[in-house]
Amino acid sequence: MIELKTPAEIDKMRVTGAFVAEILAEVGDMAKVGVNLMDLEHHARRRVEERGAQSCYWDYSPSFGEGPFRNVICLSVNDAVLHGLPRDYALRDGDVLTADFAVSIDGWVADAARTVIVGTEKEEDRRLVRSTEEALRAAIDVAKSGNRLGDISAAIEAVATDYGYPVNTEFGGHGLGRTMHEGPHVSNRGKPGRGMKLQPGLTIAIEPWFARTTARIVTDPDGWTLRSADGSNTAHSEHTVAITSDGPRILTLP
Repeated sequence: MIELKTPAEIDKMRVTGAFVAEILAEVGDMAKVGVNLMDLEHHARRRVEERGAQSCYWDYSPSFGEGPFRNVICLSVNDAVLHGLPRDYALRDGDVLTADFAVSIDGWVADAARTVIVGTEKEEDRRLVRSTEEALRAAIDVAKSGNRLGDISAAIEAVATDYGYPVNTEFGGHGLGRTMHEGPHVSNRGKPGRGMKLQPGLTIAIEPWFARTTARIVTDPDGWTLRSADGSNTAHSEHTVAITSDGPRILTLP
């Protein structure tokens, strides 16, 4: 079921989104050479408790995971791209780290992700991260009332094609609001003018993610972490966006 939100409800999601953006910025700043992933997890866990928020990840048990998930943030390194299980790992120079974070505050959810490069940047990794950021901006630009869901998907795919990156369709964006995953599914590949019409009040997480040389993913032995099938590095950018009569409103900005 797709639930359209009122302007007041979107404002409440914006409160949650600002907190999500704040935590992702803090985690990005903390991501230095030698920092352990569990230090980032415990920082996020402490901040969630201080804010009185509820983690959307803690005890999450979807069919594709080895649940329940007992962390509050997903941390994916290098060839890991989604659902990265925080673990005892010290970040190394040149690591590509994606942090994905979703919480609920006063019953309203926001979800976002960002990828940072730890220490010395390689141009090929910077290019990969930039491609997801550009794809996200392109998708948001067409997330307008009267357009179609396929316009968002096609915008993401067009950027990937320009960069020469393949696109996976198993995991993409999604609706959200009272829960982390609602309808509709927002594919990272599609055709313009197709799919449901975008209406004011629709709130979606748009999340382009690419691996450098493959669209195939495999599940790590931990049962959660999804990695590129060929071991190539990955990147992921995500915002929660509301469709409004005045255009797209990004809810997960600082």
